[in-house]
Amino acid sequence: MSDPINLTSPSDSALPRRRFLEGSTAALAASAFPAGAFAAAGNEELKIALIGCGGRGTGAASQALQAEDNVKLWAMADAFEPNLEKSRQVLEKGGKISRSPDGLVLRDKVDVPPERRFVGLDAYRQVMSMDDIDVVILTTPPGFRPIHFEAAIKAGKHVFMEKPVAVDGPGVRKVLAAAKEAKAKNLKVGVGLNRRHSPLHNDAMKRIHDGGIGDVHSIRLYNCRSGVGKYHKRLPSETELEYQVGNWYYFTWLSGDFIVEQSVHDYDLALWIMNEETPVSCQGVGGRLVRTGADYGHIYDHFYVEYKYANGARIYTEHRHMPKCWGQFGAEAAGSKGQAGIISKQRAYIQLNGELEPSWRERESGNSYQIEHDNLFKAIRKDLPHNEAQRGAHASLLAIMGRMAAYTGQQLTWDDALASEINIVTDAETWDGKPTILPDADGRYPVAMPGRKS
Repeated sequence: MSDPINLTSPSDSALPRRRFLEGSTAALAASAFPAGAFAAAGNEELKIALIGCGGRGTGAASQALQAEDNVKLWAMADAFEPNLEKSRQVLEKGGKISRSPDGLVLRDKVDVPPERRFVGLDAYRQVMSMDDIDVVILTTPPGFRPIHFEAAIKAGKHVFMEKPVAVDGPGVRKVLAAAKEAKAKNLKVGVGLNRRHSPLHNDAMKRIHDGGIGDVHSIRLYNCRSGVGKYHKRLPSETELEYQVGNWYYFTWLSGDFIVEQSVHDYDLALWIMNEETPVSCQGVGGRLVRTGADYGHIYDHFYVEYKYANGARIYTEHRHMPKCWGQFGAEAAGSKGQAGIISKQRAYIQLNGELEPSWRERESGNSYQIEHDNLFKAIRKDLPHNEAQRGAHASLLAIMGRMAAYTGQQLTWDDALASEINIVTDAETWDGKPTILPDADGRYPVAMPGRKS
C-alpha cells in the first residue's frame, strides 16, 4: 500500500472486454537486448535507482536490496530534497529490513553520493539517462506513473512500479503501450499488487479456480476503514503546484482519489477471481461527509460502486474512510456451490453448504511485499517471463471507472473509461507550472458533483 503520510515526488487501441493473457514474449537475440538486460546474465551487479523516496519508496528499495546478494542502490530521485535525504539516511542505517539473511548488511548496498541524488519534478529524466542503471523503482504519486514508466522502458530499464499505475484513461493507455514495448525489449516489470504474490491469496485463488465454489456470480469488495487523517500544511513559500504535490493524496490528478490509490488492491483481487475477465459497465455513488475542509483537497471519503458482467455476474464494492464506523478490508465471492472469502491478510476460507472447510487458513505465511521483489529479481536473473503492467493497468482502470461513474452520476462502460480523452494530469515539470485544478478565492477546491460534467 502507498504511504500517504510520507510524501513522495512526483496510444494503444482500446482493449476489448475479454480475458487478457499476459503470456510470455519470445527471447530476443542478444544483439537486440537493451543495455539494462545484459546484467541479467550471470551474477553481475544490478544497479538500482529509486524514484520517489517516501515511506513506500523507502520500503520498496529495502525489499529490492534484500531480494538477492549482488544488488546496489546507485541513484535516488525525488521532487523534494528532504524526502530523499530522509530515505537515504534510513537505508544507509540499515532500516526498513523485513528479513535478515546471514551476512546481510543493508547499508553496504547503498552507494548514492551527491552526484547521483536528483531533486525536482524532472529528476526522473536524469536517472533514465544513466546507462549503468539496470532497475528503476517508481514510487512517486500515481499521477506521474505513466510518464515515468514510459521513460523507463524507452531507456531500457527493468521496472518495479507501485500501484495504481495510472489515474485516468490516457494514463492507462500510455502504460499499456509501454507494457507492450517492455515485452518486445524483454524487460521485466513488477507492479506493487502484492497480493498476487501472497501464499494465502494464491492458495484461496487456486481453490476458486479449481471449482471449489462453482461458477462465481457475485463478488463483494470492502475497503472500509477510518482513513489516513493527516495532511500537509501549506507553507507560505510554496507555489500551488508544490503544495498539491506535497499533499498529493487529496488531489485526484495525483492519487486518483482513494478508490484508485488504495482500493486498486481489491479490484485486482476481483479480476483475479474472475480469471481476468473485465465487466461491461458500472454505476455508483459517493461524496464527502467527514473530509470536507480545504486541507483535504477535493477527493471523496466514501463510494459505493456496482459493476455488471455480460453474463449477469456482479461486483459490489464499498469504500469508506470514516472514523468510528464498521470496518472491513477484503473480498468475498459467491458461486453456484458455495462461498469464499479473503479477509485482509488474516484468513481465507471456503464455505460449502453453510459449513467452513476444515482446511481454511487463518494466517498469511511469508511477506508478500518481499516476495514480489524476490520474484522480479529472479525473473531478471533467469530471464523468466515477468510483465505485470497490463494486469496493473486493468486493475487501475477498473477503479478509475468506478470513480468516474460516482463523480458524474452516470453509468459508464469499460470501453468508455479506456477510451476517455479526459487527461487530469499536469505536464508541468517546474514548480511555477500549473496543476490541473486550482482553488477558488476562498482557498477551496471544486468537488465533483454527480449530474454535472466532471
